Amino acid sequence: MISPAIVIIAYNRKKSLKRLLTSLENANYPNNDITLIISIDKSDSNEDVLELSNDFKWKFGNKRIIYQKQNLGLKKHILKSMSFALEYGSMIMLEDDLYVSPDYYNYACQALAFSSENEKIAGISLYNHQFNVHKQENFTAIEDGYDNWYFQFASSWGQAWNAKQIQYFLNWYNQKQDIDKIIGLPTYVRNWPKKSWLKYFIAYTISKDKFFIYPKISLTTNFGDEGANMDISNTYYQVPLFLGSNKKYNFSTITESNSIYDAYFENLKICKALSLNRNEITIDLYGNKPMNLDKRYLLSPIKFNFKILKSFGRSFKPHDLNIINNIEGSDFFLYDTKINESNNININPYDIIDYNKKTISFTQSFIIFKHNFFQRILILLGK
Repeated sequence: MISPAIVIIAYNRKKSLKRLLTSLENANYPNNDITLIISIDKSDSNEDVLELSNDFKWKFGNKRIIYQKQNLGLKKHILKSMSFALEYGSMIMLEDDLYVSPDYYNYACQALAFSSENEKIAGISLYNHQFNVHKQENFTAIEDGYDNWYFQFASSWGQAWNAKQIQYFLNWYNQKQDIDKIIGLPTYVRNWPKKSWLKYFIAYTISKDKFFIYPKISLTTNFGDEGANMDISNTYYQVPLFLGSNKKYNFSTITESNSIYDAYFENLKICKALSLNRNEITIDLYGNKPMNLDKRYLLSPIKFNFKILKSFGRSFKPHDLNIINNIEGSDFFLYDTKINESNNININPYDIIDYNKKTISFTQSFIIFKHNFFQRILILLGK
């Protein structure tokens, strides 16, 4: 039986840590032989965090408190703590502003067992993304009857790894990779500061064409407390939390799944619907990817002067269903970029706002409008 160690990454947020520990205490576990490790980065003002950690009674196995001798910062702290996967065979990593589902441990164990021999899987996410961070829009993975989906985007809000997955990543990372040379790494991620460990893990998944398994219903949620990655507290990344227990999860393989997304939140199974291979088409339903003319075909909502092979509407939600179900319309265009052709397409950015208005805020609608407005100006100027 897989029994991953639970590793908490803590610093100086006593309230956050206490909330997480309470959710861990209330979760379900298969036995009383589960190791809990609380790793605390050194700070001049976290004696209360250390006291809380020492006083916490862990009823389900051994508890280890590790207080770093010097301040590591979040990136070094995370990278150092990954070694627990090598020591214990597998691990669950939780930063202190998270909250777990009662079934989080059961899910992690099943997902780790399912992925143990699959080298296309770089890790397990306990969190379910419902927000496209590149476009500031809501996101939903296609429902295909399974309890998981695949994402070429590493998770940092509750994740599990086995020893092999961590060793592969650390071998790659220790080669001091120049991630600026990695094609397909989104600009949003590329511009994260060097102190971000997640930036490198995402680059790794892209460069090695690996994926994280994500759950359809989240087993963690993020409180967005003020800290190393948050200037102010917010609820942007709060998601519905699964409150059931002892569920038998039905995982899809990459071949079976219709919910496989690249780092831009674009569904790669669209290729199959268009009878094209991944290496010959750029899928860009969000209008957010840089142009790649090495690929002959382009699927985009943006007006370009290339030959239009087919167009699709924007009615289904999530929007990738419009392509998969061949919905007629003039919102998404399949181009042949090897054939230049003048196109008189009337694209109204308000249509996108109308499509999203039931699911996003006014502020997000304004961001979408501004993005599309300036994008159209650049296109008209030939930029």
